[in-house]
Amino acid sequence: MTIQTLRRAGLAAALAAASMLSAGHAAAAAAADPAATFRAFIDAFNKGDAKGAAATHMADVAIIDEPAPHLWRGPGAFQAWADALAQGDKAGGLSDQSMRLLKTGGRTEIDGDTAYVVLQAVYTFKAKGKAMVEPGQFTAALQKDGGAWKISAWAWTSQRAHAAKPKS
Repeated sequence: MTIQTLRRAGLAAALAAASMLSAGHAAAAAAADPAATFRAFIDAFNKGDAKGAAATHMADVAIIDEPAPHLWRGPGAFQAWADALAQGDKAGGLSDQSMRLLKTGGRTEIDGDTAYVVLQAVYTFKAKGKAMVEPGQFTAALQKDGGAWKISAWAWTSQRAHAAKPKS
């Protein structure tokens, strides 16, 4: 599933039911470094795996992102963010959304059971049919929960989206 399909299928309802990673995701996140957990979040989100995306987060998460009100925190924050994102995408006529994490420009700092991760990314989508690109980065704090890294906070910062260059 694409993000567009996920959103059309009711992102809010799907994420409300999410509380745990699938067994495969849980095993990978438990054994991996903190950046791998964030990558699992983005991979799940891009595939339309609402349960997997939500389950990479602590229940008491903080999120800073472009849609209003821009800040969500506490229990239920992930769901509230997902609702705002879906609403903003619908209002803006966005479709074909995809987030790609880059392999360069990252940083990971681990301090026992807490970690700080920065990942470069490119968000692509169509705005009313026009291909757009938005380079940016995720900055995240993670902590161990039951032996697995979980996202406790993240922020998306980016340049303004601009028209994508036509593929030659």
